[in-house]
Amino acid sequence: MKVEPATVLVGDVAVPAVKGICQRGVLLGAIAEGTTELRGFGHAADTDAAIRAVRALGVEVSEPAEDIVRIEGRGLRGLRAPDEPIDCENAGTVLRLLAGLLAAQEGRFELVGDASLSSRPVRVEEPLTRMGAQVETNEGRLPVTIVGAPLHAIRYPLPVASAQVKSSVLLAGLLAQDGPTIVEEPTPTRDHTERLLTSIGVPVRRHGNQIAVTPVDRLDAFELDISGDFSSAAPFVVAATLLAGSELRVHGVNVNPTRIGLLNVLERMGANIAVFNRRRVGGEPVGDLDIRSAELVGTTIEEREVPLLVDELPLFALLATYARGDSVVSGASELRAKETDRIEAVVDGLRPLGAHIRATDDGFVVRGVPSRLRGGSIDSRGDHRIAMLGGVAGLVSREGVDVRGSDSIAVSFPGFFDLLDSLRGANT
Repeated sequence: MKVEPATVLVGDVAVPAVKGICQRGVLLGAIAEGTTELRGFGHAADTDAAIRAVRALGVEVSEPAEDIVRIEGRGLRGLRAPDEPIDCENAGTVLRLLAGLLAAQEGRFELVGDASLSSRPVRVEEPLTRMGAQVETNEGRLPVTIVGAPLHAIRYPLPVASAQVKSSVLLAGLLAQDGPTIVEEPTPTRDHTERLLTSIGVPVRRHGNQIAVTPVDRLDAFELDISGDFSSAAPFVVAATLLAGSELRVHGVNVNPTRIGLLNVLERMGANIAVFNRRRVGGEPVGDLDIRSAELVGTTIEEREVPLLVDELPLFALLATYARGDSVVSGASELRAKETDRIEAVVDGLRPLGAHIRATDDGFVVRGVPSRLRGGSIDSRGDHRIAMLGGVAGLVSREGVDVRGSDSIAVSFPGFFDLLDSLRGANT
């Protein structure tokens, strides 16, 4: 996919629903009693992976409209062990959260995934084993085999800040025989699981860095409206900030404080972004974003901030390239365990375009350049976040960027390039 340079971005857009909330809605609907309805559902490879996974477990799922999904729940312990492995595809959220739910189910379950997911650490085997399940992995990676068992509550300090591992333990805690199950976070991470559980009537307590759930006897089916994903809005926010004269509005975006770290970073870099029409949708804060172009200054992102914008750090590297002065990211070694090694993918992708960027063990250092990047090509390495980075880099470059492996964007945002095209009035 060749993305040609643009002069401005102008218009009003909406972006697909929060991927993680879609997945959580499907998984919790599967163990609820009754019919759960998810509205505003965003279909993408990762969210459809959640649907296929619960169908493999005997759950009936229907789609009466393009953005509506209905799940016929089988109850807390009603998931059925299939004869074949359950394919989580490329979805780490599905893998880890589903493992938490399966830990208390009757039967033997095998979870597998694609080559990318199979290369990443599972990370939930230790806490789920402590709770009483039998969990086997391939030296910490897929495939993972789970034999369900009666679970007991634990207190689990996260060795690495991870919303997925936190959520896996909390969901297993719902099915424990005693309680409460407590997870301690080294730094705050995304709290979509806690918000969703609270919205459907599950008591969740937070005290400092500790999150606790107690076992429940049942979950009632629920209705959930899902707002737009900030991670999907971020490429447009970055492009409009960098292209002089841009005026862009992105409507219905989830502005959960644990997800919008990039907005905080952009504010101190000098960006011109306003959040208006604030409201709540499905237990989550939502707003509309108004973005105007601005000149930026460099900044530093340290470890405590990383979980709040981990998916947007590749885009931050592009912002830093156009900012005055140096920018530094540290404490982000987690980037090396994503769909690809995102530190190397970002550095290897931006440097040939003209960026002054170098990798460190746990991040990167960028020196701003006074003019547009010249352009060239970026290899996504099968990672949707790197493909999005390439698309935005093409818009703000002098010569455009050829994004190799652009089809990887289907993991989270199948219509990404079409939406870019509609805002810039040029062909990609």
